[in-house]
Amino acid sequence: MGRSLQNTMINVGIESACDEAMYQLGLDIEELEEMEEDAGLGNGGLGRLAACFLDSMATLGMAAYGYGIRYEYGIFAQRIENGEQKEEPDDWLRFGCPWEKARPEYLLPVSFYGRVEEPEAGVKKWVDTQVVLAMPYDNPIPGYGNNVVNTLRLWSAKSPINFNLKFFNDGDYIQAVLDRNLAENISRVLYPNDNFFEGKELRLKQEYFLCSASLQDIIRRFKASKFGSRATTRTDFQLFSQKVAIQLNDTHPSLAIPELMRLLMDTEGLSWEKAWEITTETCAYTNHTVLPEALERWETSMLENILPRHLDIIYKINFLHLQEVQKRYPDDVHRMRRMSLVEEDGVKRVNMAFLAIVGSHAVNGVAALHSEIIKSDVFKDFYEMMPDKFQNKTNGITPRRWLLLCNPSLSDVIAEKIGEEWIVHLDQLTQLKQYDSDPSFLRSVQTVKQENKMKLAAYLQKEYGLTINPASMFDIHVGIEKVNSIDPWCKI
Repeated sequence: MGRSLQNTMINVGIESACDEAMYQLGLDIEELEEMEEDAGLGNGGLGRLAACFLDSMATLGMAAYGYGIRYEYGIFAQRIENGEQKEEPDDWLRFGCPWEKARPEYLLPVSFYGRVEEPEAGVKKWVDTQVVLAMPYDNPIPGYGNNVVNTLRLWSAKSPINFNLKFFNDGDYIQAVLDRNLAENISRVLYPNDNFFEGKELRLKQEYFLCSASLQDIIRRFKASKFGSRATTRTDFQLFSQKVAIQLNDTHPSLAIPELMRLLMDTEGLSWEKAWEITTETCAYTNHTVLPEALERWETSMLENILPRHLDIIYKINFLHLQEVQKRYPDDVHRMRRMSLVEEDGVKRVNMAFLAIVGSHAVNGVAALHSEIIKSDVFKDFYEMMPDKFQNKTNGITPRRWLLLCNPSLSDVIAEKIGEEWIVHLDQLTQLKQYDSDPSFLRSVQTVKQENKMKLAAYLQKEYGLTINPASMFDIHVGIEKVNSIDPWCKI
């Protein structure tokens, strides 16, 4: 997400007024901005896209919620020693977060483990579960210059059992808080190390925790919304897919599909057919990578242990899906094997990308070439069977943060030539082509560039004791992702 103070001041149009007020008090607003902690929610490609997505929707005046996990510790705080990266805990919440507001009135239960029983034919219940509570914290996402504020709702895991006094009185102080710590580990750390079983299990719990809490909240808000009705709450889900759109940001929230099915059938009492129709009309899937190792696959043994009801639903989705494949391609056993949601070569696994495709009404890549690759290679069989689902949505980033905020001097030079409409319509920057031979404009751009190089040189001298010549050519690579990590910030 980045820091919120300066971005918020820009979007609500008060940056100049605040700057002047701080100056009158003898204070430097840049020093205040530097004191703000970066939100430890992930800074990889998915997280950056999600943050820009939220900013754009608010600026366009679209009613939208972003959902994520309120990690106590971010990926890591980086230090450079002797040219090497040193990783330290990113305790970004140690002084609290001034932007968030806890909403305990919307606390929700999220279940794990247990077993599935069938008290009557066709009716299945998930029982004997372990419950973790999801506490929501709301963060404002202001649009640019339009008096619109959307919400980013982050979930924090809380244990329903805070403290076991008996263990404490018996002298077993660790056991007294063990249950609470195990539950709250779900939102403790971003990027748990998944090179061992416990790390994989925690990662799966995090993904389901996000999906379940978010979907329960979405359904609650749908039922509480009037939409012109006089009823206190809505019980008819006929309009659900017209009022709710759920965008799955890569494969990590793919469990939203079986979870929405479970909620609609087991909690709301809908039939399989109606629940599946609503789910596929509501969900859409964005694929971010063609690398096989980044397309999640969960072992069925782990799913059966932690989420038995969901595995049951996935098996039925796969059964009905393969029936459709067989109708379209009779006697093509190899195609059926390739398109199965459940991979049976070696360890039995569920392919979460395939689940997301089958359970969504639209599938998109994030660039034209990428979208062509997923159609011609990665998901070729699915594209041949359901071509209407596949489309392209080229990614962008918000010019408010990445130009107006990051480079105000350059923004001023641009605004002098073409006005300020580019701030919300980035294609307006093409007007600058007419000035590509204008000596005055080119000189102004070069001046801004040199000033920024001098600022960087001063920063490097202050922070690292490095002296560089601001007149030299700067060739810089900024690494923002940890090697072999998976972007954590999932929007539903």
